[in-house]
Amino acid sequence: MELHQVEYFLAVVDHDGINAAASALGLARPSVSRAIRVLERDLDVELFHRVGRGMVLTSAGHALVGPARRMLRTVVSAQGAVVDAAGKPRGRLDLVAFASLAAEPVARLVGAFRREYPGVSVRIGDLRVEASAASMIRDGHCEIVCCHLPALDSADLEVRELGAQEWCLVFPPGSDVPPDDPMPLSGLPDLPQVIVPRGGSQAGEIERSVRRAGRGIRPAAVLQNREARLPFVLAGVGATFLERSLADDAVARGAVVRDIEPRISRSYGLVFDPAALSPAGQAFVRSALATARPG
Repeated sequence: MELHQVEYFLAVVDHDGINAAASALGLARPSVSRAIRVLERDLDVELFHRVGRGMVLTSAGHALVGPARRMLRTVVSAQGAVVDAAGKPRGRLDLVAFASLAAEPVARLVGAFRREYPGVSVRIGDLRVEASAASMIRDGHCEIVCCHLPALDSADLEVRELGAQEWCLVFPPGSDVPPDDPMPLSGLPDLPQVIVPRGGSQAGEIERSVRRAGRGIRPAAVLQNREARLPFVLAGVGATFLERSLADDAVARGAVVRDIEPRISRSYGLVFDPAALSPAGQAFVRSALATARPG
């Protein structure tokens, strides 16, 4: 079993198919497909059912995922244990972040870290469901997760709070809305909204806060892609609740933005296993704590 075969296998698992895996790896599709076939031949098992153009894990494939992640995590951690002549870590650090935290604070934290440790490359994955943050660490997806708190099922892990994320109301350019700033949720205009499914996001808490204020949310569009909310608002589809960092950008693009009362916010932070952190991971945690600012 070759290390690149393990990496390609996990890429197919994580990206739900060979085409997307090849794109993520920067390789041609036949190279990934061939590596998977060779791995199956070497292990003498079928790892995927080929269903049309899709790839579905077999029972043997499911059994390999955990050990494969731990194998790859060991190699990446070893790369992160290398230090330069000045004693600073080099290699690679794998992070996973919830989408709404990627622009702020993750970009800022990684920027500060890279200025101090330019020899470490940072790979950032997408945390689709925040409830899975702890399992992402245990299963070897990454060294550190950045997510909203509290982090579920994290009793055996370390959680360090970094700040809080606040939400604002954002209306399409030219909207005739009350001048109140902050705007009381009890006075929320009866405008259609661009929303995301509740799932593991803040959307459920926002909806509950609006209902407690005696108002309701009338959806104009329901988006699976959270990052598309602002373009939809700017296009006049409806209003939405946006994270402060995105709302600030919305003002520059002509949107009407109001703070809200009562305030809707949620703390965020890092989740990691301190016993398993590489020197690069340890350095990132120290840098993040020093760089963190309150929400």
